[in-house]
Amino acid sequence: MTREAGHWWGSQEPRRMRRFLRAGHDQVRERLKQDLFKFNKTVEHGFPHQPSALGYSPCLRIMAIGTRSGAIKLYGAPGVEFMGLHRENNAVVQIHFLPGQCQLITLLDDNSLHLWSLNQRNGVSELHEEKFSTLRGPPGAAPSATQITVILPHSSQELLYLGTESGNIFVEKLPSFQMLEDQTISTEAVLQWLPKDAQHWRAFEMVEALQEHPQDPTQVLIGYSRGLIVIWDLQKSRVLQHFLSGQQLENVCWQRDGGCIVSCHYDGSYCQWKVSSEAQHPEPVQSRVPYGPYPCKAISKIFWLKTRKGLPYIIFQGGMPRASYGDRHSISVTHGSQETAFDFTSRVIDFTVLAEADSDFDEPYAMVVLAEEELVVIDLKTAGWPAIQAPYLASLHCSAITCSHHVSSISLKLWERIIAAGNKQNSRYSTMVWPIDGGTSLAPDPPQRDLLLTGHEDGTVRFWDASGVCLRLLYKLSTVRVFLTDTDPNDNLNALGEDEWPPLRKVGSFDPYSDDPRLGIQKIFLCKYSGYLAVAGTAGQVLVLELNDEEAEQAVDHVEANLLQDQEGYRWKGHERLRARQGPIRFEPGFQPFILIQCQPPAVVTSLALHSEWKLVAFGTSHGFGLFDHQQKKQIFVKCTLHPSDQLAMEGPLSRVKSLKKSLRQSFRRMSRSRTSGRKRRMAGNLGELQEPNARADRVGLQNMELAPVQRKIEARSAEDSFTGFVRTLYFADTYLRDNSCHCPSLWVGTNGGTVYAFSLRVPPPDRRMEEPIRAEQAKEIQLMHRAPVIGILVLDGRGLPLPEPLEAAHDLSKSPDMQGSHQLLVVSEEQFKVFTLPKVSAKLKLKLTALEGSRVRRVSVAHFGSCKAEDYGEHHLTVLTNLGDVQVVSLPFLKPQVRYGCIRKEDVSGIASCVFTKYGQGFYLISPSEFERFSLSTKWLVEPRCIVDTAENKNHCSPRNGSGVKKAPGKARNSESLGDGGGRSQEPLMERALLNDERVLKEIQSTLEGDRGRVIVADTEAAQRLKCHNTTEGPTTEGADPGGGLGGAHPGLDRSTPLACTSAASSASPTTTIPFPHPLR
Repeated sequence: MTREAGHWWGSQEPRRMRRFLRAGHDQVRERLKQDLFKFNKTVEHGFPHQPSALGYSPCLRIMAIGTRSGAIKLYGAPGVEFMGLHRENNAVVQIHFLPGQCQLITLLDDNSLHLWSLNQRNGVSELHEEKFSTLRGPPGAAPSATQITVILPHSSQELLYLGTESGNIFVEKLPSFQMLEDQTISTEAVLQWLPKDAQHWRAFEMVEALQEHPQDPTQVLIGYSRGLIVIWDLQKSRVLQHFLSGQQLENVCWQRDGGCIVSCHYDGSYCQWKVSSEAQHPEPVQSRVPYGPYPCKAISKIFWLKTRKGLPYIIFQGGMPRASYGDRHSISVTHGSQETAFDFTSRVIDFTVLAEADSDFDEPYAMVVLAEEELVVIDLKTAGWPAIQAPYLASLHCSAITCSHHVSSISLKLWERIIAAGNKQNSRYSTMVWPIDGGTSLAPDPPQRDLLLTGHEDGTVRFWDASGVCLRLLYKLSTVRVFLTDTDPNDNLNALGEDEWPPLRKVGSFDPYSDDPRLGIQKIFLCKYSGYLAVAGTAGQVLVLELNDEEAEQAVDHVEANLLQDQEGYRWKGHERLRARQGPIRFEPGFQPFILIQCQPPAVVTSLALHSEWKLVAFGTSHGFGLFDHQQKKQIFVKCTLHPSDQLAMEGPLSRVKSLKKSLRQSFRRMSRSRTSGRKRRMAGNLGELQEPNARADRVGLQNMELAPVQRKIEARSAEDSFTGFVRTLYFADTYLRDNSCHCPSLWVGTNGGTVYAFSLRVPPPDRRMEEPIRAEQAKEIQLMHRAPVIGILVLDGRGLPLPEPLEAAHDLSKSPDMQGSHQLLVVSEEQFKVFTLPKVSAKLKLKLTALEGSRVRRVSVAHFGSCKAEDYGEHHLTVLTNLGDVQVVSLPFLKPQVRYGCIRKEDVSGIASCVFTKYGQGFYLISPSEFERFSLSTKWLVEPRCIVDTAENKNHCSPRNGSGVKKAPGKARNSESLGDGGGRSQEPLMERALLNDERVLKEIQSTLEGDRGRVIVADTEAAQRLKCHNTTEGPTTEGADPGGGLGGAHPGLDRSTPLACTSAASSASPTTTIPFPHPLR
């Protein structure tokens, strides 16, 4: 905090030097900051990006997922989550839990093995990497000699069997990874027990499968790629029985009693073999091509599960006819006469079956399928085999996310109504309790209910329960029914014809294809008090919806808002508007639209505001803005904001037309400005040298004082720059606009050209609301000197506090605003924060950002920070995100910088563009197309996993003995430099850093965001590459300078690292809300 200059400095000091001096630290304030602010990245919501491996522990009832970036994530009961990251960003190829232990083995694509443990510490479990090792062959041996293809953790809990490409099987002792050379099962040892006619033909085969006998741990089943299968006696080191198949082997599995084995093959067939010591040349009991007789794809994994009722479950992956269904990703389940081929919309990575097994029977009850873009769990107990809705690992990107909106403290009534509407949509899901329920969550119950709303490219809005660790889908709203599209909304993609063969049935929610990109949702605004919802889209459509508990058939009123107002010289070159359906439309229970406002031209809606008490909705595009009365269903006014040079605004986000001449002209203009400002700085330097003798006296006594960063000179932007009329923010306020004697409703509008418009509104009293029209009149117009884009507008009451939300005070959820004292207007631009007095609009305070790193504001929101020590103490501040990824807290109303943290990497422009703040000091941003990273700036509101796992629970549930189900490690092994454990490793950042090192991830996230953001993202990327700021400081930086003091460079903050543990106390879930997802300049 900055002290008043007159209190700190003596009057004898030169006044011109005061703004360069950093005031001393207030120790009381510094301690208070520690009670208010703390930065944590807490949990990752969504589905892991690019999964590559699946593991499951039937003893722990814990599932593990590995990714291509080297991360592993463990999931159990809702709230039980662990994360870890390998040192190198190598793909995780296989994951195996050790039987009966809280340990697991991971195999990476560099052929390294890693041992992880869940250890208890301070009452909670932590995930640690204990050791790592790389399998080495003799000197001069080919890499394939030790390239691991399959892993078998033995039930003795002490041995690890490693099958390789060379056909040899190596044995290592756990947990030391010590090689037991005397127990190696070599190809020569196996071949000597085979008949002579098979020895030469089967030499040098790759090991495809290793399985322990379900009843006898001294026997293992070995499957080789060319079709040879042997049962090996571990004690006598001999082959007990062998089986020969004429087809290339993919996988094998034991049946529960060990009396039969089942093999699956490359030609789409599977065979059942009888285990008998008497048969010298056994033939398969059964050989079948389930989807023949035409050529079929390989069956890569199979389960043959016995039940007490006699009919087995046969479950296998693949096997579809190559010609007609070769592009399908399927898993088939057969039980008696019931047969279904589950068709997934993304590639199947792996799957497993959960069973209540005993010594004789399997009794499967669920199938867990890890696909490339989602996790699907099938209920095998319920007729029809429906899917089970997952409480976590939501496929956020089932359609690409285009915007986000957060609402906190949802009332119980509204919460229950939304859940009820969602339950009616989920009737097709199974009622089975989530079967992966290992571990115990120790986190307290969320104190309130929070919603995260995501808009998607396919025109849907999804409502997520963001109250706790698990992000759970509550309800899905679709706006497609309002418009005419190529696809009938009544089409059922899961419909299955009676005579269709193969019996395919689509499962899962991932659907990356949009019928029409114009349907994309760009802005969302929900009023939690009235139940009104406004959504706006890519083609200029604005829908106002109301929550209805019953199904309804109603017409949607259409209104056109012509933002050009018949101005000449402008011709829209972008996409056409969406065609609206005429007549009554049937809507399911939930949010139902009753008014459609169509902006003309149909450009992307860039800003949206809803005032449910006044029944008004405001909207803005790159051409202008308008105000609509949704109670009387009348347009109040529209205003065009186009500048004569804004020709690019007429091209639309989906148009590829671009004026090269204009771009070159702007580039040369920027270069010219840069040279001019450089000459001015050099001239100022020469002048300073002449005045140096006179300045020496002024510096006496200042040598021991710290100097504050010099504020940069903000260069004025030309009014001819493109998109100056782009509407960036809309804000409703009841304040003093004309004089100090009477306050009135008002609408404030901020544009990309640094213009702020203020309109006074006359809203009739409730008893005459339907008879009298609302009047609007422009009262103010403010032009910021440097024409920087306006990011946010806020009115502060007489106490310097933000005005409450509409209906918030009426519901006694906040104090009534102070309407006696003078109000203040806060305008946040990309360059600076500025406070004006109302109603005169005279400048009072300002805070500039330091230009050493080119910092610019990208997001701003108001947040309440509560003290972690004093329950009844809290402060309102601004939370700010810059283009460098810094998160900063600025005080209200004095604009004093409080703390600064490095949150997002400055290269991750897509993560910065997707960030959304909450009302209580938390935030979300995309670290991949399918994952939100959650962070907190508050010491009081923290949502993170806190859990414990015990090996003693649920040991009666066992996994069926089956094929390993993993494909061989892609590529060749990379030689490691040394063996040994990982104890000496330095900690590395977790999932986010791994993902963002991959350019493909960044491009994929960027492609999901609306096209209108493209230009600013490119500009930010180029600027970030030119900047030479190094992230060297960790943790929070406390600002103690005057209000003009700069906000320094980006800081890496407190990224989680390996090992990551669920250890921090989860004091409370976040009660949060936020402004709508801001729309960056294109």
